[in-house]
This record gives sequence, structure tokens and C-alpha cells, in this order.
Amino acid sequence: MGGWAIAVHGGAGVDPNLPTHRQEEAKQLLARCLNLGISALRTSLSAVDVVELVVRELETDPLFNSGRGSALTENGTVEMEASIMDGPKRRCGAVSGISTVKNPVSLARLVMEKSPHSYLAFSGAEEFARKQGVELVDNEYFITEDNKGMLKLAKEANSIVNLVSIITLTSKDVGTMVRDIYEFDYRIPILGTCSAGAGAIESALQMNGLPISIYAPETVGCVVVDSQGRCAAATSTGGLMNKMMGRIGDSPLIGAGTYACDLCGVSCTGEGEAIIRGTLAREVAAVMEYKGLGLQDAVDFVVKERLDEGKAGIIAVSNKGEVACGFNTTGMFRGSATEDGYMEVGIWDQD
Repeated sequence: MGGWAIAVHGGAGVDPNLPTHRQEEAKQLLARCLNLGISALRTSLSAVDVVELVVRELETDPLFNSGRGSALTENGTVEMEASIMDGPKRRCGAVSGISTVKNPVSLARLVMEKSPHSYLAFSGAEEFARKQGVELVDNEYFITEDNKGMLKLAKEANSIVNLVSIITLTSKDVGTMVRDIYEFDYRIPILGTCSAGAGAIESALQMNGLPISIYAPETVGCVVVDSQGRCAAATSTGGLMNKMMGRIGDSPLIGAGTYACDLCGVSCTGEGEAIIRGTLAREVAAVMEYKGLGLQDAVDFVVKERLDEGKAGIIAVSNKGEVACGFNTTGMFRGSATEDGYMEVGIWDQD
């Protein structure tokens, strides 16, 4: 065994003009969560205990898109999802449509350990949570003023996109809309230079082949291998800003957003529909097993060959104590550490 290793992420896809103070806030949170996990690993806590502990911390802080601070649905509410997987025996648990559970990742673990199922959603998951006695809060707890503002801008942007076929927008009109969105929150990528008419649609960010106006990518995740070589992974998110009610992304889907086995633990972030189509997390383990690739090579292969035109990022650990990450987006909030003293927190490709 190569000793323990840990990696965390706060989402892939970052505005290149991200203000310095925002960068520092993100790095400080990632470093805090890394240190929390490191301390737990040094006390011989198991990998699955550590990933839950770290993701709970990320869910509690409103900076990223999970737990408190989650993206809002089209109705202005929060519907969260999470999953967790324990590499030994590939045990797993997942939840979707969570609106009152303070820490969805812990409910996912309870599904794994206290139910005969692997995945519970919406009212069934909420009822299970009440029976298990987990901490519940009002939906308002998860909603921040920043996200209320983002939702308002998302709806305004959608109304403009929907009206393009009816009216002609000047480039000044569209540019003002994009600038207002950009100045409000760094998490929304610039849509590109918009021209009048159909060009406004063509320049919009797309998901699953359809234009979407607002994208909040900061899913959170953690992967760990402990000193006994046991791998685990956990992922949690609020999903897309202004998403349709009932939309389920990759984060709770085992094999897509989260996967762990004897070889490795993997957590993904980015364009959920592309991650689902590529079964991204499982693919990392598959190419290690069937192609004999090492961890970093496996991550690089999957990012390059399995995303088609999608955008995503991956963090992973191996049972040998290795840690890896890869992404094809402009930046990824991430941090990693190993037992031999290595520790790094970064955002950009050159970090």
C-alpha cells in the first residue's frame, strides 16, 4: 500500500476573470476541507467516513453549489442530490429531490447502510430521512440572497432567448444582459460575443444539445484512499440554476458522477448530461482494469475520449495511494494531499 490520499473539488468551469478575493475564498475552503480530511485519516478513520465528513463540511458552507447555497429550481426552491460509495464490496447509496435534509450526503450513506436499496428520491427519500432522525431544516435554510439574484437573471435571460424568434435584439441589448449576469456572480460563464437574432441562441451555453442560459457548476466531491488501501467517493450538488423541477443530474448516479471499487475512488463535476452519457466515473475504473492504465493516465483518457463535446472535471485516488485530477474546462476548484506530505490547492490548469 502507498499510504492514504485525498482529493476534493468544488466544481469545474470557472470564469477566467474570477476576482482574486473569490479565488482566495475558494482556496481557503478547499484547504480547510483537505486539512479536515487529513486529520481524520491520521486518526485511522476509514475512507468512507472521511469522504462523508469532508462533503458535509462543503455542504454546510454556502460558497459552493451543494447543501446551503444550492442552485435554485425554476420555482425558486432547492432540490439537492448526493451519492456515496464504499469501494470494498462496492456498497453505495444515493438520494435526489432532497429539500429539507441539512446534509444530503449523510442521508445517502444511511440509504447505503440502513435500507435495502441503493437510491431513494423525493418524497420517499424525505420520509426515510424523518424515520432515520436526521437533522431537518426548512427549505429557506439552503437559499442565499446571491442565488435569488442569479435565478432572477436566469429567468430574464431565458425570456430573452425565448423571444429571439419574435423580436430582434441589438448586440448592445444582449451585451448588457451578459455583463449584468457576469458582474453579479463569477460562477456564470460568459456566453460569448452575441450578435442580433439567431446568433444570440447560437452563442449560448448548451447542455444535451439545447441552449441554457445559466449554469452553476460547483458540485462538490471528495475521494479518499485510507492507510488500508480502501477507496471511497462522495459527491453532492444543488444542480443547475433555474433547472426544471424533478431534474436529476450525474451526482447521485453511481458510475456517472460517483464510483469506488477496489482499484480507485472517483468523483466528477461539470456538464451532468455529458457525464451521464459517458458513465464517466466508472470509465476511470474500467480503463484501469481492462486497459491497464495508471490512475492519471486513466483520468486523462476518460476526459479526452468519453466526453464527446461535453465539459467536465474528475478527481480520483487509487488503492496505491495515488491522487489524480483532470478537466477540459476553464479551471476547476480542487485540492489534494497524500501521506508523504504532498498538498496542493488550485483552480487553473497551470496551478
